[in-house]
Amino acid sequence: MSQAASQSAQAPAFDEAWFAARAQPGVQRLKAYDPGHDLVALRRKFGEANLAELGSNENPYGPSPAARQAILDSLHALHRYPDPLGADLKRALAARHGVDVKQIQLGNGSHELLMQLGQVFAGPGDEIVFSRYGFAVFALSAQAAGAQMRIVEALPRDAAMPNGHDLDAIAAAVGPATRLVYIANPNNPTGTWFGRDALIAFLDRVPGEVIVVMDEAYAEMADAPDYASALSLLDRYPNLAITRTFSKAYGLAGLRVGYLLAQPGLIAVMDRLRESFNVNGPGLAACEAALGDVDHLQWACARNAEQRSALSEALGRRGLRVFPSQTNFVLVEFGAHTPQIEAALVERGVILRPMGGYGLADCIRISVGSPDENRRLLAALDEVLA
Repeated sequence: MSQAASQSAQAPAFDEAWFAARAQPGVQRLKAYDPGHDLVALRRKFGEANLAELGSNENPYGPSPAARQAILDSLHALHRYPDPLGADLKRALAARHGVDVKQIQLGNGSHELLMQLGQVFAGPGDEIVFSRYGFAVFALSAQAAGAQMRIVEALPRDAAMPNGHDLDAIAAAVGPATRLVYIANPNNPTGTWFGRDALIAFLDRVPGEVIVVMDEAYAEMADAPDYASALSLLDRYPNLAITRTFSKAYGLAGLRVGYLLAQPGLIAVMDRLRESFNVNGPGLAACEAALGDVDHLQWACARNAEQRSALSEALGRRGLRVFPSQTNFVLVEFGAHTPQIEAALVERGVILRPMGGYGLADCIRISVGSPDENRRLLAALDEVLA
């Protein structure tokens, strides 16, 4: 064998496994985020007008007209970098929530902020606590940071809040190695929620040196009398941090803007890791305008509540179990044939979100669409279940 052939035979195969072996331990444990379906390919197959996209919890009514106009008005400046501080949007958020500007961090969606919280405050040898069926990014954050995941079992399906967070069990799981606790209220993908008294009782049990992160991505849509945001508790609990997003109720998912509310000291430390210009110019302008259009927000949330109730009742009449929800989606139990049902709906141009990755293989998450989208879903479902 020639020297060249010998060297070629000994050369490593530069495949995924080769590079993964050289990645940081936390990254080696990660799996890439699963978006559910290749929506671009499905749009090409069916045409956007013939596709009911009910798998990503998007707002079917879109953003405020003021936000749309703000985007158009910002296009002349696309050759300029956006404000690296996002000062105008921060001032608008501070006024809306009654906090100081120094208590706000902007992010590329709340996803980025949740990941950064893990990177900043946890690492190898530390623990991050969260509930079974909690938002998928909680696990990603822990793994990327190299921290240990401490997953607490959710409430059973026969509980008053089926699949919901067991706050007593989560508090009991906090130990000496715990650095972060992630909780979503309302929660994705279960739609479950809890009230102010339960939250206060929980926070009272968590040691002050443990940071509690409340993900409130769907807070604007919650209208249950017993639901309460953690915003009013920020001053009372210095270890509390809250993430929110403009992707859901504000209908700006395509711009990817989220924000974090916490003590100024926490924000200052987080800012050390923030990527420069992490929120784009049209996003900053659109979100500021959207905040000012309270009427559109309230209208969209009211339509969502109406359609959530109507869709839940329609699915229930078809013999399906629909779990309670305070979001813009419902979790539905379909039984042993769930994968086949979901696949058959995709073939009919109705895209839902399978839940096998969450350990809920007999369930499907269905975004609450417009009245027309929901009618298309139900018609397709009747064909599949016939």
